[in-house]
Amino acid sequence: MLQALAPCLRRMLLALALSTPASIALAEDLMKTAEIAGTFKRFIAAAEESGVDKTLKSGGPYTVFAPTDEAIARFGEKRWKALQKDKPQMAQLLKRHVLPGKSLITEIKPGPATTLAGSMLLLKSDNGKVTVGPGNVTQSDIAADNGVIHAIDTVLIEDQGSQGQPARARCCTQVAAYH
Repeated sequence: MLQALAPCLRRMLLALALSTPASIALAEDLMKTAEIAGTFKRFIAAAEESGVDKTLKSGGPYTVFAPTDEAIARFGEKRWKALQKDKPQMAQLLKRHVLPGKSLITEIKPGPATTLAGSMLLLKSDNGKVTVGPGNVTQSDIAADNGVIHAIDTVLIEDQGSQGQPARARCCTQVAAYH
């Protein structure tokens, strides 16, 4: 009886496999998803060098506000290289871009949010425009198995909830240490 069902089961499994969307069949972790997106090469390299990649590959779910390669270029080559030499500092910097939990752009709640680094990010949402501290979300909802990535146009280098200065001013004073 089982032998008689085998060809039928094979056809059903093949039909099911062919009808499954590729996004489900080929889902990836945050690191692989960032790689596929193609605009986060420097963020990926820094995550691998500092060990943050292990968290982004296996943990989660997470919401990652990843600076694009263009954002890192604007941050300054000299400053970025100085951070790369200090792996613990780079790990802390990258963890400032990661929130626990998965939040699509429509689910972002304005206000302070605690990052994996233990620092605060100030999130704002105004008529569809989402900002993260001094940075703007430029691409949203890049889905991964263990979270979501939102591209931003700024490297977030400072806790946005602990001081009274505007986030952009704190950003600039912190950067001076890496000149």
